[in-house]
Amino acid sequence: MTEQPKVSAQHLTKKFGDLLVLDDVSFDIKKGEFICIVGPTGCGKTTFLNLLVKLIEPTSGQILIDGVPADPRRHNMSFVFQEPSTFPWLTVEENIKFNMKIKKIGKQEVQKRTEHILEMIGLSEQRDAYPGQLSVSAEQRIVIGRSFAMYPDLLLMDEPYGQMDIKLRYYLEDEVLKLWRETESTVIFITHNIEEAVYLSQRCLIMTTKPTTIKASIENPLPYPRNVSDPEFVKLREQITDMIKWW
Repeated sequence: MTEQPKVSAQHLTKKFGDLLVLDDVSFDIKKGEFICIVGPTGCGKTTFLNLLVKLIEPTSGQILIDGVPADPRRHNMSFVFQEPSTFPWLTVEENIKFNMKIKKIGKQEVQKRTEHILEMIGLSEQRDAYPGQLSVSAEQRIVIGRSFAMYPDLLLMDEPYGQMDIKLRYYLEDEVLKLWRETESTVIFITHNIEEAVYLSQRCLIMTTKPTTIKASIENPLPYPRNVSDPEFVKLREQITDMIKWW
């Protein structure tokens, strides 16, 4: 008996007027899997995430989570955007607690998770600071920590490190991997940075240009932690680069 997928996109099609963006896209994601979706800029990666969280509706097809239609009111999902989305009027600690309080999680559990997350993202000593007093990378750590504090079944990340230099990216990528292992969430990570996709993912879904379909699903067997200069890492990165380069 095969395990029911965590996420199942079934014949997903999305048109905006006459513009066909997603064209009969189908794939499954297993529970606890770390998936990177890669493809050229503007190919429809973000459109897929917007469909998943019901910001927009598909023209046809559907997305299922645990076998039922995706619905953020029913499913425990969190979203991390490219731009930092902290609440500037709240402290670091208050930001981490915010979503848990909205969901009416018990006070003791909220405090326990908050302490754990603050320690994991290295901001325990800055708990009383406001986001505007911190660096951009610290702000994004708050957002990531706030998302993981929900122990989401599904975490959606839309190019969250697009504005950062390479050193900060690697640091935050390691943070995400650490939190992912800790919470056992299923992660869908959108990126056009192929090195980032190979560094993070257990599997990469390669998207074509518009109208977008899934060109390939590439397993990533490299053990964690990964070394970007490892010949096997370079080989996989080049394989995926060639698939995106040559249409």
